[in-house]
Amino acid sequence: CRRVHGHSGAGGGELATPGYRAITQADVDWLEQQLDGFNDHLPPLKEFILPGGGPAAGACHLARAITRRAERTTWTLAKRDTVPAEITMYLNRLSDALFVMARYENHIRGVAEPLWNSMA
Repeated sequence: CRRVHGHSGAGGGELATPGYRAITQADVDWLEQQLDGFNDHLPPLKEFILPGGGPAAGACHLARAITRRAERTTWTLAKRDTVPAEITMYLNRLSDALFVMARYENHIRGVAEPLWNSMA
């Protein structure tokens, strides 16, 4: 968690300071490894999952939505300014990691994942 927090600050610094580079491919790879580590303990997805479950999972889903918004905003910025590819890759992997962490939180606490019902 501290490492991700540090990356968030560094990424913001990168976006605010032309020429400054802090997020590397190694950071993106590390985040992917974390995501895979959590995912290894989960059953495969067979249905669409809605945000929710326990409080910690809900917090992960909220953080994921905020991260997705940051990713979209960064892509908009990239249309008119130079944005290092590692920033957008990191945000994408972070939002996926937060989704998997939410699933993991529900899984280890025995909370059923809220499933989408197309007939609702």
